[in-house]
Amino acid sequence: MTLDRAGALAQDAADPLASFAAQFHHPFDRSGRRLVYLCGHSLGLQPKSAAQYVEQELKDWQRLGVLGHHAAVRPWIRYHEQAAAPLAALVGADEGEVVAMNSLTVNLHLMMVSFFRPHSSRNRVLIEKSAFPSDRYAVVSQLAFHGLNAAEHLIEIEPRPGERTLRTADVIHRIEQEGAALALVLLPSVQYLTGQCLDLAPMIDAARRAGAVVGLDLAHGIGNTLLNLHEWNVDFAVWCSYKYLNAGPGAIGGCFVHERHARGVDRPRFAGWWGHDPVVRFQMGPEFHPIPGAQGWQISNPPVLSAAPLLASLEIFQRAGLRRLREKSIALTGYLQRLIETLSPGLVDIVTPSAAPERGCQLSLRIARSHTAAKRCHELLTAAGVVADWREPDVLRLAPIPLYNSYSDVFTAVEALSQAMGP
Repeated sequence: MTLDRAGALAQDAADPLASFAAQFHHPFDRSGRRLVYLCGHSLGLQPKSAAQYVEQELKDWQRLGVLGHHAAVRPWIRYHEQAAAPLAALVGADEGEVVAMNSLTVNLHLMMVSFFRPHSSRNRVLIEKSAFPSDRYAVVSQLAFHGLNAAEHLIEIEPRPGERTLRTADVIHRIEQEGAALALVLLPSVQYLTGQCLDLAPMIDAARRAGAVVGLDLAHGIGNTLLNLHEWNVDFAVWCSYKYLNAGPGAIGGCFVHERHARGVDRPRFAGWWGHDPVVRFQMGPEFHPIPGAQGWQISNPPVLSAAPLLASLEIFQRAGLRRLREKSIALTGYLQRLIETLSPGLVDIVTPSAAPERGCQLSLRIARSHTAAKRCHELLTAAGVVADWREPDVLRLAPIPLYNSYSDVFTAVEALSQAMGP
């Protein structure tokens, strides 16, 4: 592939998934210029069909009122169940192991209520030092809830000095080192800041050998990389749906609970009526009887207007196919990498690993200038019509999304980055 605009256009013409870009609304600036949107790792673009899904629920509410719970085109009382099959396909799970509910951090708290059960000898949690702050806040607050403190009971693993990403062997070594003291190992599938895709299977195996519960944060993994939660034998996983799943700001999140815990009779949980056996739910009895599987961790009925765009996006994923999307993602992100490497040597450092299995769509960059000058490059990139993402203290994140980004988008973005950095 030639690294020029003609080469980018040729790749776009040969792309079997190119037509999916037209199924999303792309942002424009005030002058009517179409923006190059490389920020789907933060908020995915809106599927054009999302409005139809939401409007259908509004129409059914208007014409049916409460009867829409049973008589709507997509009955509300079982609304969350419509997402189960496509979500299960995205995370490598059985339908009964997944549920669309709440938001990521709420789900994380609910899972830790059930799965983080410290006692005198097994009372530590292992996370990565650069975990997304909300995950750390949740873990620290759960430790405090159990009368524990982060200084002693929170294990934070970080890259080696001078390195920016984790080594699989180091994570496994630390798990083995902590051994029987570990109550919970909580890891991301894709690290939000560096874009590193962790080699999870051996880490999970090590944690299970140590006797620890294993939880995953899939915020940057679901809809981005290939996952196999059931076979990996993960205990639980949580995710949001507004990034790669394109379900809109603050959209309903999701949760995985391995079928080993389907009955969950030996685990406490925070119960609510929507996790109660639907056969007897409306008998309004005083005793809680959880639905077997992930649905049994539901608290309340799902927000239908929030879940509707998720169904619209999942339908697109089903037609595109995650494996085909992953193939394009590898090619598209590789193209972005090669273009960046043509820029002035030493000016841009790609933090994200270069090997395709070790990353998803995202490349995280460090611009070798002062903080002020580097941040100014991001501002100039934005002014040039490229929507990217700046994370303090020094990371510029670009994410070409295979559903709606093109090789031409990537070429335009790198061209604008080169101009923003100047001579």
